[in-house]
Amino acid sequence: MRGLLQISGLIGVVFILFGLIAYLFSGNLRDAYVVVHWSLGAVCLLLYLTTQGKALIRSLRRRATRHGLHAAFTSVLFLGVLVMVNFLNLRHHARWDLTAAKIHTLSHQSAKVLERLKQDVEIYGFFDRGEHPAIAALIKRYAYLSPRIKFHPIDPERHPELAQRFNIEQLNTLHIRYGQESINLTEPTEEAVTNAIAKLTRGVKKTVYFLTGHGEPKIGDRASTEGYGAAKEALENENYRVEELLLAAEARVPAEASLLIVAGPQKPLLDHEFQALEEHVKSGGRLLIMLPSRDGEGLRRFLQAWGVAVGDDLVVDQVIRLFAGPSLGVQPIADAYSPNHPITRAFKERTLFPMVRSVEPAGPAREGAEVISLVKTSPSSWAEKDLAGIFKDGKAALGPEDKKGPVSVGVAVTINLKKAGMEKEGEAKLVVLGTAEFSNNRFLDLFFNRDFFLNAVNWLAGEDALITIRPRSLRPSRLQLTEAEGNLAFYLAFLIVPELALLIGLTVWWKRR
Repeated sequence: MRGLLQISGLIGVVFILFGLIAYLFSGNLRDAYVVVHWSLGAVCLLLYLTTQGKALIRSLRRRATRHGLHAAFTSVLFLGVLVMVNFLNLRHHARWDLTAAKIHTLSHQSAKVLERLKQDVEIYGFFDRGEHPAIAALIKRYAYLSPRIKFHPIDPERHPELAQRFNIEQLNTLHIRYGQESINLTEPTEEAVTNAIAKLTRGVKKTVYFLTGHGEPKIGDRASTEGYGAAKEALENENYRVEELLLAAEARVPAEASLLIVAGPQKPLLDHEFQALEEHVKSGGRLLIMLPSRDGEGLRRFLQAWGVAVGDDLVVDQVIRLFAGPSLGVQPIADAYSPNHPITRAFKERTLFPMVRSVEPAGPAREGAEVISLVKTSPSSWAEKDLAGIFKDGKAALGPEDKKGPVSVGVAVTINLKKAGMEKEGEAKLVVLGTAEFSNNRFLDLFFNRDFFLNAVNWLAGEDALITIRPRSLRPSRLQLTEAEGNLAFYLAFLIVPELALLIGLTVWWKRR
């Protein structure tokens, strides 16, 4: 008992020190750990001063004691610096994502959307007991990039009035509010959260029309590999209204069309339709033309007038043996992009262009028109002219009449209407791609085809701020802890275990002394 009284002062200091550390991290004076430790520390110090006061005075007069106090003071000062550094890091922390795929970092698109916020985004999370570590961690990544993000975890059992007010029908739902507009998300992934914020901040929806009537892929078809249901869904996630347009039955392209997409027509367009497309361009309209792999002579002539040369060929790549695997040798991978155009300026990812024909600037360009090659295939590819040999015999070989790679398979056209001799001021824009298959249900989500497709649409629609790489679908595997479990893990790892080790060490040291 006497030995315990002799070290009660040191034990009291340890209790008070660890109580202080707990307070710095929790910021809560009523925290049970803080209250208990400060109370025990005060009792131990009072007990020591009462029973060992005279011995303490005699000890302080010794030279060895003064050196010991100096060493102890230095140690405490160093520990205090460490505590302060950790405290500052907690309040003003920086993050580094060391994973190869950057799965703990928000995408460029998410960051761009957050940069445009003009007012706070209120995010209410309705979780069981108000806790969902994975979703909370996701929203905290948004809050880390923007102080405009305000997150409120809600237990619907304790706040049923909020659940009723926001029409919450199931747990793990996010209610995102921006101004007077709001959206509920039942599957809150990064892509869903970013798209929701983008929709709320953009306001009015722009309309994208798909040309129909010539055997084009159906935008309502999500089941077949050839359908464009996935592309329609991707556009709607970018806050576009998607409609079909039977131009053969219309006098002109609708005025509300922000963009008209011509996706791989299997039958020729009527002269009336080409005239409507011509008038649409001359009035400052926007076109995305994705060519069929064969024929399309009318489209070739239409595009030639605007400085675009479409080859009567098919791009193959000798790296893959023809018709020996799923790529068939006619699905070249492209990774060379123009650094001089907004669509591809920051684009460094690979895209897959199945059954693609060459598309390149045709010189000299029309007055007022600027034509830029956007994407090229690899140096080992070429544009094969012998289409009969490919489709009938399954053979291809680089010949003198073929175009050696890299082969341009997509261009962007910007037309200054005044310089082009039009009465109207402004710009018309076209993007021409040598295939319509790269954005169908089968290929849209391969490599970065979706990003390339949506970037082209956003540039044409005047939404340059949305041109980027979208959130990854890869999700990290992690152990999910409730807030209580997380606190317990923190106290055990950073407070209780080190404290016990220190107290045991002091006891052993004193006994040996």
